[in-house]
Amino acid sequence: MDYRKLTMQETLERLLTPAPTCILFHVNPDADAVGSAFALAEFLKAQGSDCYCVCANEVPERLQFLADGVQKSVLPTSIPAEFENARIITVDTASPAQLGALYEPYGDRISLMIDHHGKGTPYADNLILPEAAACGEIIFDLIAESGKDAPETCAALLYAAISSDTGGFRYSNTTKDTHLRVAALVEGGVDVAEISRKLFETKSMQTLRAEQLALERLRLYENGRIAIAAISYDDKQFNKLEDEHLSTVVDVARSVAGVAVAVAIRQPGKDGIFRVSMRANEDIDVSEICAIWGGGGHKRAAGATLSAAGIADAEARVLAEIVAKIG
Repeated sequence: MDYRKLTMQETLERLLTPAPTCILFHVNPDADAVGSAFALAEFLKAQGSDCYCVCANEVPERLQFLADGVQKSVLPTSIPAEFENARIITVDTASPAQLGALYEPYGDRISLMIDHHGKGTPYADNLILPEAAACGEIIFDLIAESGKDAPETCAALLYAAISSDTGGFRYSNTTKDTHLRVAALVEGGVDVAEISRKLFETKSMQTLRAEQLALERLRLYENGRIAIAAISYDDKQFNKLEDEHLSTVVDVARSVAGVAVAVAIRQPGKDGIFRVSMRANEDIDVSEICAIWGGGGHKRAAGATLSAAGIADAEARVLAEIVAKIG
């Protein structure tokens, strides 16, 4: 199906029409997804729309500070009955697969998709701006373009979103405009030190255990140019880990000197479904590799979901595609 590519103004016209609204975001959400969704929700509430943020997974413990005092749960089972026929918008979600269990009940009703990933599968009329470093930048621009006041809470949410997806402004997607947007948010009173501490310097014991496990499972290939940390369902169960504790596993692989492509593979359940996260330290388009399995993302940061006979099979298949890509 062909979906319309919308301009900023066309997107705003839709958003500013008051209506009960559910804002969906991707499974295993990061700070860009959570921050963008809640910032948009708070803005739309100020314009007369009742809003609810929804995800197939609960907001990870380390990011719950972004939703504190706003919404206790984002699971679909917690949606109030009056939202049954709400309009459906998605943020920071490049493909149907990234919605997980939400796509089946909501997919046909999604009227607007706001995203910044260069590779993906559009599933609704959309505003997709790959040049944006984070979806939070797009929400920032929409609010600015509207000319309307936003609640003070939006600034911290957008700062967290943009800071997270730029790696604390260390990644190559950081631009001059990124810093200009963030300067405006800081001018609005954002506590930069506190948000940065919570995003980058605070980890639970389970997350630290997951990173230790990642080191134990880490394998290097192609003379150290490829690093893969694969964690099975049994690994998770034995170490009493949840998926949210594995969010930094790919960073462990990426931090090894000489690595061009880093990969984290995890098995959410007992079945043969595996989640793959890829990062590139060199000019390698990992989104093209992830697209093989219907995934997508950015040139240097992407993800996908694949089926395999087991964790070893998943690792072998991923490795083969990376080797074919980088030669």
